[in-house]
Amino acid sequence: MSATYTTFTLGNTLTEEQKAFFEEHGYIHFSGFLSPEEVQEIVSASEDVQQKWIANKTEKINGVPVKYGKDLDGQPIVQRFAFLNQHTRILSDLLKDERVQALLQLIGPGARIGENEKDGMVLNHYVNGPESTFTKMGWHTDGLRDIFLGGKLNPMLNVGIHLSTLLPENGGLRIIPGTHRQNIFSMLFRKKYFIGHKPDKNELAIIPKAGDLTVHDGRLWHRVAKSNVIGEASRRRVIYVPIIAGKYEPKHENSPTLLYQRLAGVILK
Repeated sequence: MSATYTTFTLGNTLTEEQKAFFEEHGYIHFSGFLSPEEVQEIVSASEDVQQKWIANKTEKINGVPVKYGKDLDGQPIVQRFAFLNQHTRILSDLLKDERVQALLQLIGPGARIGENEKDGMVLNHYVNGPESTFTKMGWHTDGLRDIFLGGKLNPMLNVGIHLSTLLPENGGLRIIPGTHRQNIFSMLFRKKYFIGHKPDKNELAIIPKAGDLTVHDGRLWHRVAKSNVIGEASRRRVIYVPIIAGKYEPKHENSPTLLYQRLAGVILK
């Protein structure tokens, strides 16, 4: 992390400095949101859910496919959980934390945490091993989903709760600051969605410690870089939960699987 990289502390309300930083750059990084003990409790809770889903051969949650993979020992694991907050109390309660609620100020009136919308709270579990099928993610913007569905481009923020300490060689989130202000043409055509992985000269590596929290605007171009190391040192877990505005569109157990979600199962490798 460079000497000019700025981090903040998240309280029960946002400061004017924090709001101005986010408005200019389209992202913000808060250090020490969770303690090491809280991080481990969340990891353990996710492993409990994982055991249930594997045992029950769960394929979808509210229409969103569960992405399975293989761990370093060849055993099955869940590599992408959707709506995890609906399956464990510790994460459901986390969304009620006053500090998380304070992030709604980044959008303003009408903003809400999408705990029952989009894909709900997602946990991505990356590990770079011999049988890995989920190690990276190509360039994309989250705003494409609204355009794809023929709707209005509503504000959307992605809150990342990081459960692993990363070094640059561990890969992870890469963003292009300021691209949240781009026009629709740039949002659609600046990069090759999901299949483009080439580093950008203007990209910024988000290098968190376990327990940190980040927020990035859904209109930012971003990708997930593959770890340059293999084995246990490559393991990283990160939670994402959306902050959204606009029409309330909750998902339920009979929600359909959308086309882009089916395509994601092919290209997110």
